[in-house]
Amino acid sequence: MKYTILLKQHIGAPCAACVKAGDKVERGMLIAEPTGLGAAIHSPFDGKVAEITETAIIIDAENAEPKEDKFIPLTGSDDMELLKAAGLVGMGGAGFPTAVKVNVDLKGGYILVNAAECEPLLEHNIGQLETDAPKIIEGVKILKKLCNAKEGVFAIKAKHKKAVDILAKLCEKEDGIRIHLLPDIYPMGEERAVVREVLGKLLSPTDLPSVADSVVINVETVQRVAEAVLNKRPVITKNVSVAGKLKGGTHTRVFYDVPIGTTVGELIERAGGIDGEYGEIVMGGPFTGKPTTLDAPITKTTGGIIVTKPFEDLKGAKMGLLLCACGGNEERMRDIAKKMNATVECVQKCKQAQDIKGTLKCENPGNCPGQAQKCMNIKKAGCTEILIGNCSDCTNTVMGSAPKLGLNVHHQTDTIFDTVGKERMRYLTTSKTVPQLGEEPEVTVTSSESGCEYTVTQDVEDGLLHIDIKEGKNIEIELPLFL
Repeated sequence: MKYTILLKQHIGAPCAACVKAGDKVERGMLIAEPTGLGAAIHSPFDGKVAEITETAIIIDAENAEPKEDKFIPLTGSDDMELLKAAGLVGMGGAGFPTAVKVNVDLKGGYILVNAAECEPLLEHNIGQLETDAPKIIEGVKILKKLCNAKEGVFAIKAKHKKAVDILAKLCEKEDGIRIHLLPDIYPMGEERAVVREVLGKLLSPTDLPSVADSVVINVETVQRVAEAVLNKRPVITKNVSVAGKLKGGTHTRVFYDVPIGTTVGELIERAGGIDGEYGEIVMGGPFTGKPTTLDAPITKTTGGIIVTKPFEDLKGAKMGLLLCACGGNEERMRDIAKKMNATVECVQKCKQAQDIKGTLKCENPGNCPGQAQKCMNIKKAGCTEILIGNCSDCTNTVMGSAPKLGLNVHHQTDTIFDTVGKERMRYLTTSKTVPQLGEEPEVTVTSSESGCEYTVTQDVEDGLLHIDIKEGKNIEIELPLFL
């Protein structure tokens, strides 16, 4: 069977093939080299090069799923050379070459492991922590040494209790590795949000984490660091979550070590196959993913594949777009509007979104001061609909004004969330802070209808939280899972 290995699976220039049509290749063999900023590409299969195009190497594979993890081992005199030889990139989706990213002296700073699994429905990072956390710990230790960091910190949402418990036990045995719990809001996995939450430093949209003496690195990337250094294994496989309108249920299926070049269609079939008519197939997560096709190949940065139900038909209604750094760009939002059969009349940008070289960056990810004026501008343009891709907090502020203006609110994740039976993004109903391990809980509850906040004034009793409100009444809610 023939597989397409793209020559650009990273930030930077496409790689140049170092094989030619007709050549025999083995699993792990170098087949393309960087021409500038980039990362080496290795064959995920044994087989023969069938064709080389401007964008890809086509391999006729002998065995797509080998029973044993055999590969041509990497060569290198030190850890940094092995990372470079492995072709490792940011596997959370960014695709920045890892050997370049970690070639820094943090002067006793921090390796921040992004374990937020920021995008809803994706579960492969947490799954990896639950099944093979020791390997991730080894990767952190390697990175600490490479970057001269005094501490490694796992930034993980408190709701992932099983993974947190596993990590906590392992961290007790390690010097300079700890956990920082994150709230369950989007976009807690954004790089600068991780730095802000863990280190208490808000970076500007143009700052790199190195300004805060830190490197932020995704869980799977850390896993592949360990494999490159300890097992001399090149990056030839990817962990992927598949969910949506699938036979057998809409729940997420996680596939580990999927050979790069495997098609979207193949993975969907492995997950059960598409269940009837569908709207679109998304490669990535609900917020930052893009539409794809069944024959598209998996790359080093592919994290998710989601099949959606058909889109709602708005029958030509006038729509305004509110662009946000946390969600889809204008091209993606216009695509969704078209699929909803809406006419785009007005485009606004979130008041905190800065244009940095053509890409929107949020001034303070996850903390929003309000969007009333933007909603008013969309209403004045004659729109009845507003499409947003905002973070949890920003969406909450839109809901404080848009409905009052007579605007019907649509979020870019609506069709995906409707497909899997997940509550739509609207009001922020969870706290933006969580207690750390060993701390006493301090909980603020926000009413999704009134927007009022009620603060806990009594102790936790009998598994319930007793909350006093100004009217002198007393209500009870179940304790959050992280308490």
